[in-house]
Formats: sequence, C-alpha cells, structure tokens
Amino acid sequence: MNARRILAIILMFFAALLIISVPVWFFTPLKTSLFAPTPPNLNGPPLKPLTYRPIPLPTPQAVLTAQGAPAQINASEAILLDAATGTILVDKDAESPVPMASTTKIMTALIALRSGRLATQVTIAQDAANEVTQNDGSSALLVPGDTIRLQDLLYGLMLPSGDDAAVAIADALAGSTQNFVAIMNIEAAKLHLYQTHFANVDGLPPTDSQGNAINGTHYSTAYDLVRLARYAMSIPLFAQIVQTRTYTLTATANHHTYKWTTTNKLLGVYQGMLGIKTGSTPEAGDCLVFAATRKGQTLIGVILHSATDASRFQDAQTLLDWGFALPLKIPQI
Repeated sequence: MNARRILAIILMFFAALLIISVPVWFFTPLKTSLFAPTPPNLNGPPLKPLTYRPIPLPTPQAVLTAQGAPAQINASEAILLDAATGTILVDKDAESPVPMASTTKIMTALIALRSGRLATQVTIAQDAANEVTQNDGSSALLVPGDTIRLQDLLYGLMLPSGDDAAVAIADALAGSTQNFVAIMNIEAAKLHLYQTHFANVDGLPPTDSQGNAINGTHYSTAYDLVRLARYAMSIPLFAQIVQTRTYTLTATANHHTYKWTTTNKLLGVYQGMLGIKTGSTPEAGDCLVFAATRKGQTLIGVILHSATDASRFQDAQTLLDWGFALPLKIPQI
C-alpha cells in the first residue's frame, strides 16, 4: 500500500510538471533557448539575444570594357590603362625592356617630390650645364650660379625636359647623380617595377668615363612606365606640373628669368589631355607617357619607339580615341 502511494505521488508530480511546462514551451520563441544562460548586465535590463544582419554587397559599377582592337599604331611598344581600375585595355609588346629616354624624369620628379623640401634653394652647378653641352641634351637653359627653388626647378625638369635640371636636382638632394640613381633603383624595386633599371637621372644614353656607350643598363617597359605614371599622377603637384603648358620664373637677385614650355604637343590641343612626359633619343626613338580624362574616365598610356615626333602623338590620340569610345559595362563575376 505504501509503495502504491509513493508511485501515485511520483506520477502526480510528473503530471503537474508536464501541465506547467507545455505552455512555457509553446509560448517561447524558437530562436530563444529556454535554458541558455543570460550574461549578467549589472547596469541595465537583460541583454537581448544577438541577431545576424547580413552586410549588403556593394552595387557593381560599370567600367570601361575592351571591345575589338584600336587602329594600327606606329610604336613598337605601347599600353593603355584605365586609371580608375588599373585594367589594361591595350597591350602591344608592353613587357619588353627597352630604352625609355626622358620618360626617366618621371621617376626623377617623383623622388624629388617625396624626399625633398619644395622650398629648398638649389644652386645650379657647372656639371648641370655640362650635361647638356657635352651630351647634346635637352635643356632648361639653366645658368650656373643661379639659385632656384626646388618646386620651380621641377617645372624646368618636366616641361622643357631639362637634363640640366635633372642633374641639379640630383646634386642638391643626394650629393651626386650616382647617389640619386641608386635611390631611383631602390624606389623602382619598392614600386615593383621589376623590369626597370636606371643608369642616370635624365634618360640620355649611358656612357662610361671615356664616353663609350654602355648598353643594357638603362631600360624600362611600357607596362612598368604606365604603373609608375599612374602612381605619380596621384600626387597633386606632379599632376599640376605635367599639365602646365608654360611656366615663367621672374628674375630675382638669385636667378635669371626663365620661361619653360612643355614638349607635349597634345596639351591644349587634345580634349582632356593631362600630360605627362615626352622622351627622345636615337636608341629609344620617340616616346610619350600620356594621360587624358573625359566624362569622368581617365586613361593613362605609354608609347615607346615611335618612328617620329609626330607619330608618337598620333599614336597616343589613336589609343585615347578608341579607349574613350569603349562601352561601360558591369564586370561579369
């Protein structure tokens, strides 16, 4: 009899527990664990359970999309790049290492902008003038003994492509052209320009102390140059300098009057032209690193080993006209 009573009591207990727990389970949201511990919150009400909110994907943007091929160009090596995305739109033997003439000065200017103080007063030494007279180089007509602010001297470097300006800048910032060249090659490695090597600061054909040509020591590729130009154009003062058609430096007690005009014949002629740098030597042919913008699109390109001065500019126009006419499409993933 006692055993039956004990069993009845136990059954009644479980029945009561079942009656109580069923409504609790029924009205508890599925996402909430009844027995999950709630971390203490001593400064306010109980913490709410965390909920997952997916991060929305960015809206795809339409980009210039290569379609077909541009008209034939004269240059042996060429490349065209969409500056916004880094997409290569045209590649004509763009990874062949070749001499690149005064497009070298893009790196010279870049290092001056990054490591020099723009207010630095640079005194023009005789070796700067000798670089022009002894090597038939392009000139900013700098007068030895003049002292010119570095910022102004950069216009003499990039507009008339002054070899004398390149030497003066190198002497002032590194103590010698050899020291500056070492910095140029270090910077090329940092920027992953692995098919670029500099032997001088201005792009003239390198020679030894006896004046004999040294081949294979000063070279780049269209691919390396377009990436260098893209980086340089992100620096506002560099972009301002290469877009300038004429720059006048009024005479002071420290220097003569200078008036420098760009060698880029497309500036002020081709709609949206932004620069960047010409170059020409017998070994390199006629070269051009260029950039232009239209309707919110910016293209950067390189022409190497064009046959004539006129053909390099025509080649650039051909590539730009084709590039700006490309359709805007959303990339397929």
